[in-house]
Amino acid sequence: MGIQVVRFERESKEHWGVVSGENILVLNGTYKSLAEFLEDGKEEAKKIYNQENVESLSLNEVNILSPATKPARIICQGVNYSTHRSETGVEASRPPFNMIFSKADSSLSGAYSEIERPPHVKLLDYELELGIVVGKEISEPVKVTDENLHQFIAGLVIVNDVSARDVQLPQGQWLKGKSFRTFCPTGPFLYLLDKEEMPLIHDLKLDLWVNDELRQSANSSQLLYKPAETLSELSEVMDLSPGDLIVTGTGGGVALNLTPEVNELIANLSISYQQKLDLLVENQLKSGKYLKDGDTIRCKIKSADGVIDLGEQINKVVRNKEKSLINSK
Repeated sequence: MGIQVVRFERESKEHWGVVSGENILVLNGTYKSLAEFLEDGKEEAKKIYNQENVESLSLNEVNILSPATKPARIICQGVNYSTHRSETGVEASRPPFNMIFSKADSSLSGAYSEIERPPHVKLLDYELELGIVVGKEISEPVKVTDENLHQFIAGLVIVNDVSARDVQLPQGQWLKGKSFRTFCPTGPFLYLLDKEEMPLIHDLKLDLWVNDELRQSANSSQLLYKPAETLSELSEVMDLSPGDLIVTGTGGGVALNLTPEVNELIANLSISYQQKLDLLVENQLKSGKYLKDGDTIRCKIKSADGVIDLGEQINKVVRNKEKSLINSK
């Protein structure tokens, strides 16, 4: 059976530990990054239940940090569920290619951190996603299959791919619209998988609530491009390192809801950027589903039998009080 790992802060110092019920069994090793933990700390984490005189802390008395750390590549899959494809105004069936983009690692934040809305962003959206932590250096094309997947994946995390739609869409800037600081809440737990648990990756339930209203409910079995083939494809393009994140896509139920007509408007080169922005904002705000200051987002990912449980992520939206320079004259 796999184990739940946490990275946390106590008395201004960072530590790693293993979850045991409502407590944390504190690891002795000091690991400066997730990559370093995967290299040097996994074995200590696996043996901690058999050790004596292990320090134990309550989960409630420490500050839980993101288990993913900088520096890291955050590689994302876009429109990878049929239900989400439908609400974005494109064909629901599996497309001929895997849409890949990235988020800046400076967007990483904790499972209970505040999501800071930039002052100029009106279309702030949520996207609950299964995050896969790379466990092995990949520097050449490799053939990843369900049978050898355990060689390349270290574990799983909850990721909320927070998105500024009024930047992403009219500007065509996916990286920019998804990379504002705090736009990647991750954790609370990193679930280190056993080899025998790998098939459960394809049967995890993903649920997201906004102010206790269930907005998203999906299952990882619905992924159009699954982890093994995605890792194989990425290996043909780029290097990956232990601690990097593959964010696998979101199911239906986000605030964004586009029609083919709106997509045509966004793609129309004869319409000015400001016109596109104004029309998009006017069209999208009618639903009332976009995140507002004070909203609380709650996320869970776990297997039906409860064997794999990535914990519960709870984030509140607040207005970033810093003056935005993006739209200033």
